[in-house]
Amino acid sequence: MDTTLSAALILGFMLGIKHALDADHVVAVSTIVSEQKHPLVGALVGAFWGLGHTATLFLVGLLVIGFGLVIPERLALSLEFIVGIVLVTLGLQIVWSFLRARIHHHVHSHEDTSHLHFHSHAQSRGHNHHILARRGKPFIVGAFHGLAGSAALMLLILSTISSPLAGFGYILIFGVGSLLGMAMLSTIIGLPFVLSAQRLRPLNQVIRVAAGTVSIGLGIALMAEIGFGQGLFNML
Repeated sequence: MDTTLSAALILGFMLGIKHALDADHVVAVSTIVSEQKHPLVGALVGAFWGLGHTATLFLVGLLVIGFGLVIPERLALSLEFIVGIVLVTLGLQIVWSFLRARIHHHVHSHEDTSHLHFHSHAQSRGHNHHILARRGKPFIVGAFHGLAGSAALMLLILSTISSPLAGFGYILIFGVGSLLGMAMLSTIIGLPFVLSAQRLRPLNQVIRVAAGTVSIGLGIALMAEIGFGQGLFNML
């Protein structure tokens, strides 16, 4: 294998791992992992995110490298703007689930006295769905992130790789790197949520709402940056 190509593929793998650590990726996966109750589920969430991310990158690569299509700047910015919408949506889901009263207040009458009784309406084990039944959410989120980052990645590939086959290989290597990086990261992220859910439910609620709030804030900031800072709204 050509030395330049080998170096490019190794670089692609390292960049894939680094790409998984981008703030918007970490926050998005954090909101999904916060809903889980088992540490290994975090790794699967990250893996499904990586699969969605790689699938869309490969699809865009097929169009750009295979058919010579060009991603317009307006479309590239629009896809990045959608990522902001996704972050806000994920955050709102977390905050809304908390405000929807997972803990209800019930007044029980006992003879001539009353007292408040608190109990959780968290799902019982029998109502927990297997993670494979929920794979769609991280996969779709990863797909949106893949679309948003496709323009920059295609420019990098086209500037360094001459062969279409090598270009697709670069995308796959990059995807594997991002998948492994996110799987490891989401496992680490999931530990505080899992441990607090099992032993410290009030703390679990606090950090979940915090994750949702950060997701909303980052999503709004990203949309503002894309819309005003990078001029998307001026292109409409």
